[in-house]
Amino acid sequence: MNPSEIAMARLLNQQLIHTKFKKPDELISQMGAIQGQDYSGAKWAVGLRLPGTRDADVEKAITDKTIFRTWLMRGTLHLVAAKDIHWMLKLLAPRIITSNARRYWELELDEKTLKHSNNVLKNALEGGRELKRNELLAVLQKRRISTEGQRAAYMLQRASLDGLICQCGVEHNNPIYMSMDSIPKISLKREEALAELARRYFKSRGPATIGDFIWWSGLLATDARTGSEAVKSEFIQERVGGEIYWYSGSKPNIPDMPVAHLLPTYDEYLFAYRDRSASLNLKKTIMGLKNRYRPTIAINGQIIGTWKRTFKKSQVLMEYHPFITLNRNEKHALSEAELFYSEFLDLPVVK
Repeated sequence: MNPSEIAMARLLNQQLIHTKFKKPDELISQMGAIQGQDYSGAKWAVGLRLPGTRDADVEKAITDKTIFRTWLMRGTLHLVAAKDIHWMLKLLAPRIITSNARRYWELELDEKTLKHSNNVLKNALEGGRELKRNELLAVLQKRRISTEGQRAAYMLQRASLDGLICQCGVEHNNPIYMSMDSIPKISLKREEALAELARRYFKSRGPATIGDFIWWSGLLATDARTGSEAVKSEFIQERVGGEIYWYSGSKPNIPDMPVAHLLPTYDEYLFAYRDRSASLNLKKTIMGLKNRYRPTIAINGQIIGTWKRTFKKSQVLMEYHPFITLNRNEKHALSEAELFYSEFLDLPVVK
């Protein structure tokens, strides 16, 4: 495989071309989880992989409680399917909690305080009650638990990591929380969970290396290798340079006509890999991405620029900043990607 072939195979396995799914929860479960600290961007990441899906459809899946938002891989917010949230938290949360130890100490959040805040947060959401972040912080303050600085974020995260609460929506950038008691528990033994996470990663993001899987999952290297070894027979391994890439299925052909994608910030297409060189192999791209946390333009899986949206009344203003000169076919592909985004938002786009 060369970089172009790796990039195209990732587009296929990440459901960015020829998607196999129709529902947000099915897609997200197939992928394990989708990075979600940028809420609107995470919804678009789902829409990108489900042609015909609107922003309102993804929002409805969240409202219907088929997908949730919580802290998973690397302690970062992700969208996760309801049927996967319990076993994934059980597998991944202990590592995150351990890595937070120093920050807990700096914020004067000892285990006694965190246990107290956990109980207060859980009790506030009993009986199917849903509260916004600011409302939960008011409850903590009423119980004389300080929420100053980053204490609030770490207490909410800890209750989420302990499987007590999770996010079930966002209103005006204010996350909404609910108790996890009503979410059916599906539990896996640790060895099974490690294998299942590795299986979903390489199936949905291959070709990828074990180093990429370690990066994405946030697992200890020994645990990531244990999970990978358990599913090794299910995947093709191919040496490219000095690395072994794992993938399933046949290699896709490079299309005759270019295909473009408007990727949101933090999209899995880039952020699921430690080594992103297969999609960032243009010198102009490396120079242009001085700030890597930006929405990007991909053509045939290669990052060739950035984009920006601005909402104005009932329309969206789009700005494009390509690092290269686009030919006629590439401009047409970008126009098609723009139309796709307009349909997702159900708003007209202007430039």
